[in-house]
Amino acid sequence: MSDRTNHWWLFPVLLATFAAAAAGEDMLIDDFSGRDGRASSGTEWRGFSDRVMGGRSDLQVGYQDGPDGPVLRLSGQVRLDNNGGFIQARLPLSVEGDFDGSAFGGIAVRVRGAPGPYYLHLRTRHTWRPWQYYRAAIDVGPDWRDLVIPFSAFEGRSIRRELDLGALRSLGVVAYGEAFEAEIEVARIELVR
Repeated sequence: MSDRTNHWWLFPVLLATFAAAAAGEDMLIDDFSGRDGRASSGTEWRGFSDRVMGGRSDLQVGYQDGPDGPVLRLSGQVRLDNNGGFIQARLPLSVEGDFDGSAFGGIAVRVRGAPGPYYLHLRTRHTWRPWQYYRAAIDVGPDWRDLVIPFSAFEGRSIRRELDLGALRSLGVVAYGEAFEAEIEVARIELVR
């Protein structure tokens, strides 16, 4: 079976994406309501920690019931031992490679969690080294918060190139930079105008 046949379900996803962009609307990335575990992009969230480079942080990532439906939950002990210091849940934004986000102005996210340093990370086709990404801090508290993070708030890490919105590859929810017990829940993420 060819890749084209395996991705039959992708056609409605791409059609909805193009329709939202053409209509000048916001675009849902994920509200975690899909029964098949896929985001609106047709891709799935994956957990990563500093253990991929020798760190010792512990990670749990998965779905659970929130007050208004399913949420993504990222939790674990972030440790700085052995040059570590992060846990993350990452979502590819397209099954096809690059995603063009240039019609949008930022990312809206509904979150709650334990205090700590949390970030949204964006990767592009130009961030091919693991330590290259663009990040923006997110302010998390025990009550649900609706935040809008403009793309202008994302700063490059280990890369001098400006953020190329036409070449987005993935979005990450990250607990990073301090030794702490991380716990963050995400109920909705969307691209906004």
